[in-house]
Amino acid sequence: MELKSPERLGILQVSADQPEARQMAPDRTGSVRGLTRRSFHRIAFTDWGPVSAARPVICVHGLTRNGRDFDHLAAALAGAGRRTICPDLPGRGQSDRLQDSSDYVLPQYCSDMTVLMAAFDSTEVDWVGTSLGGLIGMVLAALPDSPIRRIVVNDIGPYLPWAGLLRLGANLNDAPKSFETIEQAEAYFRRILAPFGQLEDAHWRHLTTHSIAWSATEACFKSLCDPNIAHAFRNPWHYSMDLWKYWDAINVPILVVRGQQSDLLPEAVLKDMMRRNRNVSVHTVQNCGHAPALIAEDQIEAVTKFISGNDPRAR
Repeated sequence: MELKSPERLGILQVSADQPEARQMAPDRTGSVRGLTRRSFHRIAFTDWGPVSAARPVICVHGLTRNGRDFDHLAAALAGAGRRTICPDLPGRGQSDRLQDSSDYVLPQYCSDMTVLMAAFDSTEVDWVGTSLGGLIGMVLAALPDSPIRRIVVNDIGPYLPWAGLLRLGANLNDAPKSFETIEQAEAYFRRILAPFGQLEDAHWRHLTTHSIAWSATEACFKSLCDPNIAHAFRNPWHYSMDLWKYWDAINVPILVVRGQQSDLLPEAVLKDMMRRNRNVSVHTVQNCGHAPALIAEDQIEAVTKFISGNDPRAR
């Protein structure tokens, strides 16, 4: 495992005298190497909080996002004494892009996250997964001898409605590969990520600056999401598969965070999740779709209380 100073992951150079920059700087950055059928690839991560913490928290992002989405949550967890690891899935953020787009599938992501967990000297972890990150967590938490002891599933379930999948597919196909200015990029992310809920201007700028990188050769900002991910998404089986058998097998405390207006986690699916697994507690975010950004204070509080075991609803 390779660890580096936080500057290694600098995407846009933000002035150190900005409060947002000081607050959101991870304690460490690093990488591990995953393996596909064709080659090894680098999986980057940010690393927050005390290295000596007994049980790390692993935070895994959604389909087109990256680990810096969790900066606000990770800073709060680190402040509470928890080591928090936020990886970039392959093809996103600072991680390598895969040679074969058909490898952008759930089994590969599960394999990569297993490599990540094995790199840390801990037999137990807690898991926070948004959307795709929640699906990965469901599968890993359900398997025998899983190291996951608590899991937060952010706005996703074992069954994915076609309406939500079609929206994500359309967004992938229409996604720009570059932007002339950071303002142009921010306008795009404000529109495409509007279901994240009501965020402050500083939050939108934070999400934007960690979603793009300046290309000196092309004189534009390039997206930090491999457009080839859209190729894998065109095979709907990879994302519409029935995951109920995994959900039913999870036997650790579960917190489901749901956006009230979510099109990926309808209320009917949530009710089935609660009926089929009695380990579930639920936190609903008002005026929000897919998926709650876990940036607002009430969302961070709900997650940190659950992870710490102080949520009275958690069993």
